[in-house]
Amino acid sequence: MNNQIFRKMANIQGVKVWLLGLITTLFFFSSCSEKKEEKKFTIGFSQCVGSDLWRKTMLEEMKMELSLRSGTNFIYMDANNSSKKQIEQVEELVDNHIDLLIISPNEASPLTDIVEKVYNKGIPVIVLDRKTSSSQYTAYVGAENHQVGKMAGQYITKLLKGNGKVVEILGLPGSSPAMERDKGFSDELSKSPGIKLAAQVYGNWVARSTLLELEKNKETILQSDAIFAHNDVMAASVKDFLRHHKASEHIKVIGVDALPGPGGGLQLISEGKISASVLYPTGGKEAISIAFKVLNKEPFSKENILQSLVIDSSLVQLMKLQWAKVSSQQRDIERQQTMLSDQLRIYDNQKLVLNFIVITLVLAVIFGGLAFFSLLENRKINKSLEQKNVQILDQRNKLIDASAKIEAATEAKLNFFTNISHEFRTPLTLILSPLEDLLESDKIQSGEKRELTMIQKNAYRLLKLINELIDYRKIEHQKFHVQPTSNNVQSFLNEIIESFRYGALKKDIALKFSFPQHDIIANFDVNILEKIILNLLSNALKFTPAHGRIHVDLTTEANNFIISVSDNGSGMNPEELQQVWDQFYQSNTSESRGSGLGLSLTRELVHLHGGTIEVQSRKWQGSTFTVTMPYGESTDSKLSPISADDRSVSLTEQVKVYITEELPAENRQIDSIGEYIKEYSVLIIEDNLDLLNYLQEKFSVNYEVFTATTGNQGLHEAFEKIPDIIVSDVIIPGMSGKEIAKKLKTDLRTSHIPLILLTAQASPEQQIEGINSMADLYMTKPFHFDFLQANVRNLLANRMLLKEHYISDISSGVEKKSTLSVLDKKFLNDFAGIVEHHLGNETLNVEDLAKMIGISRIQLYRKVKALLDCSITDYILNRRLKKATYLLTNEDYSISEIAFKIGISSPTYFSTLFKGKYGMSPSEFKKKQNN
Repeated sequence: MNNQIFRKMANIQGVKVWLLGLITTLFFFSSCSEKKEEKKFTIGFSQCVGSDLWRKTMLEEMKMELSLRSGTNFIYMDANNSSKKQIEQVEELVDNHIDLLIISPNEASPLTDIVEKVYNKGIPVIVLDRKTSSSQYTAYVGAENHQVGKMAGQYITKLLKGNGKVVEILGLPGSSPAMERDKGFSDELSKSPGIKLAAQVYGNWVARSTLLELEKNKETILQSDAIFAHNDVMAASVKDFLRHHKASEHIKVIGVDALPGPGGGLQLISEGKISASVLYPTGGKEAISIAFKVLNKEPFSKENILQSLVIDSSLVQLMKLQWAKVSSQQRDIERQQTMLSDQLRIYDNQKLVLNFIVITLVLAVIFGGLAFFSLLENRKINKSLEQKNVQILDQRNKLIDASAKIEAATEAKLNFFTNISHEFRTPLTLILSPLEDLLESDKIQSGEKRELTMIQKNAYRLLKLINELIDYRKIEHQKFHVQPTSNNVQSFLNEIIESFRYGALKKDIALKFSFPQHDIIANFDVNILEKIILNLLSNALKFTPAHGRIHVDLTTEANNFIISVSDNGSGMNPEELQQVWDQFYQSNTSESRGSGLGLSLTRELVHLHGGTIEVQSRKWQGSTFTVTMPYGESTDSKLSPISADDRSVSLTEQVKVYITEELPAENRQIDSIGEYIKEYSVLIIEDNLDLLNYLQEKFSVNYEVFTATTGNQGLHEAFEKIPDIIVSDVIIPGMSGKEIAKKLKTDLRTSHIPLILLTAQASPEQQIEGINSMADLYMTKPFHFDFLQANVRNLLANRMLLKEHYISDISSGVEKKSTLSVLDKKFLNDFAGIVEHHLGNETLNVEDLAKMIGISRIQLYRKVKALLDCSITDYILNRRLKKATYLLTNEDYSISEIAFKIGISSPTYFSTLFKGKYGMSPSEFKKKQNN
């Protein structure tokens, strides 16, 4: 039935997918029917030269041409005759990601670098009107300024009939138009000896500068017959100057530009203010046209020279009429573009409405059919769902029954856990009571007393763990009730603190209690507050080093009394502070460990009593725990009081449970001479000081013992001492035992050392992981010491069996089986190869071999001793004599030659060594082999 439902739902999904495809197709065809848009470009234009009218005319021509090409982004900037400003404008245009730059440079040299920079970036550059000092540009548009000057010279020569004085008003010094026009004008005048160039004045293209220069050269100007100004603005200024000095009738003024519009050259000629003007096209229209050819990858010319002509009174009316006609046509184009834009907008709106109507109709038909189909399918599905609902209700009822049974089973397990934990107290009491009697007996020897003390200490530790677990379970199941009674807080705290004096004195810790002068009477549960203070004080005692201090401070505020316990112990870093209240969290330190429940239980007890607890700590500067408790107003009076029988032990016994495991272990002196002469050494890495001391005492009978309490310290001791065997716990601070095993077994210096891992992780998976870490043996706690010692002896014995193989005859060529690691085999092969290669060197010694192998002399000595059971000197000598036997048997050398080949300079000394080894002289040995 489920399959049928899924098939029907899949059919519905198929219809929906088909519908989505249809809609997508409609939109696709609608999009395809639209006119493809032209690619849009961004063109930047920086203008800096000419008069206001010149710039305006050039910009109008550009806009006329752009009006025929829609969608282009045109950015216009005017530098106002400043080269520095124009450079900044070009950089800004480049930052705006323009596709092409049009620039009319103010001066040639200052603008050359920026034009080359833009061009080298791959941005096309069209130079308009004036060139730069470089040819690195895409195209140039402008009139031939040399031709403009030449045409002006021809016109003046003709006007003066070959005789007269002429004054030239030049533009900005250094600009290419000024220099080229001057050159053309001078070249043409040089052809007519009767024409004299009376003076040259720089008007800098503007009226004000022109008037100032004319005043400076007034006499020369007034005596001239004609004046040639490089633009119409300066020409108009000359005419005003002449009119002011009443000399305007006979002096002819010729300008350049012949621009239309008010104030332009055409108007000046028409009004008779100047005689003529040389037409200088702005090039705006041509620049835009070439720009689009460049952007559209169409053919274009790099040098585009515009034609000029001289316009005087005979041509001015014709030019004005042409310009008026062009302007009128431009206005018509703009008006038509506006109408076209409106029509396109109307067309787009109508097309959108039509598409929407078509899609709506199609959707209406499809959804109608789909709704009818869905109605039929839903009726079938509803029937199936009703049947499923019945099944689900049955399963729900079964789950409720199963949940109730599971809850009951869980409760039974928790009850069993609580009961069995209570039962643990009885055998622990029976263990602790006889232990105390035995410890007080005078018949117990010191060694036995140490072991009994260790048993007592760990029994108290087990009792503390059981108490914490029982209390925590009570809180979890709300069976820990509050019984508030009125008490003197100072007396209560002082009694607990005094019980800790003995533990503090044993560690030479200063324990101080500060409190107010007046009595503080409060309603609190004695048992709860007692557990809180016991936990905080035992924690402070645990993490405070010898000669430290613990300070308990009691203060009051409005409705609460505050107890703070501070120490100067190891403290906590920010990461540890965030987890300090978590259940079962233990700080990764070398201090004695607990269950990880102490502080979590303390916080729950404080909250149960209506108080708060906070902690402040800094690493290596100590910690401060602050408990704020109410005077009694917030206590819930409905809670039933607990029986006094629940307090099964006195305060002294409670404190003993908390501080016994924190007391320092007794220092035991081991005979250093006895250690030194032991044949084998063992390194024990264990962070539990009791277990460490126990193993150290047991192994010291037969072995030289080294110890370490952290992983890093153990690794250092292994590299430094090179012991014969290592016994390590798995979970230790700094580095785990498995990590130690991997590091030791992959290091040339320690790879031969057998390693035993001890752990409480007893699952098969964890044991397999331990063996995979390259450990030789993995033992679970608890373990019997005799079993551990037997394994140590067995590993050392197996190591001894391997040594004989590596001191065998070098000529045998027989490879025997070995269980050594690959790294140990490689070391021995390399060592034997180096010795064999240098046998002929009579000065070969341990220092030389250590340098060749790359380890220290001591490490090499211990490594060879562990693997070969002989000294390096004995090994070298044995190799030399073995090679001598080979040479005596297989080669025809004299005794002296053989002695030299094996690195012994004296044949007599060689014969003595050989006879001591084999019981016969080399000659006798050779004779015997030949027979």
